[in-house]
Amino acid sequence: MGHPAGGWESFGACLRSWRRRAGYTQAQLGAAIGYDHTAVSRLEHGARRATPRLALRLDELLGAGGELADACGAAERVGREGSALAEPLTRMPLPVAGGEGGPAGAGFVPRELPEYGLLCPLHGAEGCELPSGEDVLALHAEFCAGTRAGVDADTVHALAGALVAWLRAAEPATGRGGPPRDADGHPAPATGPERSLEGTLRVVVDRLAASGARERGVWAHLAAEYAHAAGTLRMQRGRGATAMVCFDRALGWAELAGDALTQVAALSDMAVLSLLDGDPPAAAGFAREISRAAPGRHWSGALSQLGLARAEAAAGDVRAVVRHVGRARLHLDHLDGSEESAAPWLAAESLRLRVESGAAAALRDVAVLSGDVRFARRALGAAQTALELLGDGQLPSARMMLAVRAADCRLCAGDPAAAVEVLAPVLAEAAGSGLPALVRHEVRGLRDRLAERAAGPEAAETVRRLGALL
Repeated sequence: MGHPAGGWESFGACLRSWRRRAGYTQAQLGAAIGYDHTAVSRLEHGARRATPRLALRLDELLGAGGELADACGAAERVGREGSALAEPLTRMPLPVAGGEGGPAGAGFVPRELPEYGLLCPLHGAEGCELPSGEDVLALHAEFCAGTRAGVDADTVHALAGALVAWLRAAEPATGRGGPPRDADGHPAPATGPERSLEGTLRVVVDRLAASGARERGVWAHLAAEYAHAAGTLRMQRGRGATAMVCFDRALGWAELAGDALTQVAALSDMAVLSLLDGDPPAAAGFAREISRAAPGRHWSGALSQLGLARAEAAAGDVRAVVRHVGRARLHLDHLDGSEESAAPWLAAESLRLRVESGAAAALRDVAVLSGDVRFARRALGAAQTALELLGDGQLPSARMMLAVRAADCRLCAGDPAAAVEVLAPVLAEAAGSGLPALVRHEVRGLRDRLAERAAGPEAAETVRRLGALL
């Protein structure tokens, strides 16, 4: 669809003219402003909106004398006058009403952003201080009641801080105790954090639908983050179908906001859900989309290759798994400071934790398929590296999953006694309270293999206790 005169297509033509006059290539200009050359191309073709701050930077760099800032302002005015959002971007992921109420308590609100992998929609990776926990709860309540209109920094900060608080509050439940279950052992209906979080998302989406072009990016960013968080909580509860809907809607809002980080996070989770659903080709498709969401970036390349490794492991292609794991690690070796500064979770150690954890799963699956203990040993090394990178007390659900994965690797390497020993603290922690859905998937395979390969009363008791958790 074309852009009206004075819109983003006109801004792009103006940018292209000034770039060429200044003697820059798209790649050189992108490097100067911290963008990939593909982002510059999209700006010049009118496929991407520029922020006023970016337009001013481009004005100064190219010596445009304010012409680019004026063109940006004109494009935004055109957007406010005649640009309506596509209907899917104005609808909630799920047609049920969210619950009322805010985060569990002021103590879960962080003091600053970034935190818990979330960036401020206004300040990005630069970070910012948040209002006090009590003020965040009050501002959140005012926003949901409709008494705060427009995009002001306090409201945006409160909504971002509230989202972190919900995720923090949910972590003990999903990480240590697992999702609540009904009398038949099925995951209980969504309650607590999911419902309240989704209630806030509904208000954010309503505000997005009514916003002009200047405010749209902020509301789209918040909607994407909230929808992704809602999907994450539902996935942890074993609600894969509704989680996939949330992730899909998060993708659309993240693209509208130009938020590649949330796009990649959602695609990664969609790939995992596809594996849980027994659909390796779909998982591979989502993994390929990861590198397209953030082209030319080593962090997205590493996560894309990791997703492909896991998909190929499920499909039984041993050589492809080894190739993709190697490529994921090669991307890590080429990370530079500019990529790491985009978000805290892209820091070398955090990204390596993700890659080594996924590599352990893929190589373990190869060991199961091939019966080759060499792959099991390589998988164990990756799992141990990931555990070392995960700090004490951080992300208990991730630590539990890695411990189960390490036990499985020891079993596949021919040491069932060591597997039983590693499992002992996991069983003690999870007894009587269930497991998160992703950990439960790992436990199911480990239990079946332990029952087949191990003998003796201790192994039999471990198999029984694992079964009770399922």
